[in-house]
Amino acid sequence: MRLFVAINFNDNTRGGLLALRDELKAKSPRGHFSLPENLHLTLAFLGECDKKQLVAAKSAMNAVNFEPFDVTIERIGNFRGDLWWAGCRATPQLSAIQQALSDNLRKAGFMLENRKYSPHITLGREVITDVTPWTIKPFGETVGKLDLMKSERIGGKLTYTAICTTAT
Repeated sequence: MRLFVAINFNDNTRGGLLALRDELKAKSPRGHFSLPENLHLTLAFLGECDKKQLVAAKSAMNAVNFEPFDVTIERIGNFRGDLWWAGCRATPQLSAIQQALSDNLRKAGFMLENRKYSPHITLGREVITDVTPWTIKPFGETVGKLDLMKSERIGGKLTYTAICTTAT
């Protein structure tokens, strides 16, 4: 199974993200835009995992101690020109949680990316547009849980399902 650890958002934050996605979509002749239910903030991507790795991932995630913290979405940008995202403020709390999670996962044997963490929510891939990145009125929520997510195609549709949750 294909796994990742993420922050899923409440309806208000998801609504704000959908408005941003729709604004980008309206200004873009082409692209593959994220489904509403798939908007999330990835903390760690694990890739293909077996049942033993699933147990290790749950343990690593449950070992992260944290208090509720704020996630603030504050800008729109892109990677490689065609992958568009909503960027999150890199707060000390978010960075510490992501680092602790990554450390726990590496100790459990997972091979994670070594690049600097850049907190973002993917809005669209292969987007063709003439717009440039822009700032937005910041919005967000207080987060008190992390989700271990399974990614799979069901009926041709990319579907993310929370299979384990850890809360403060």
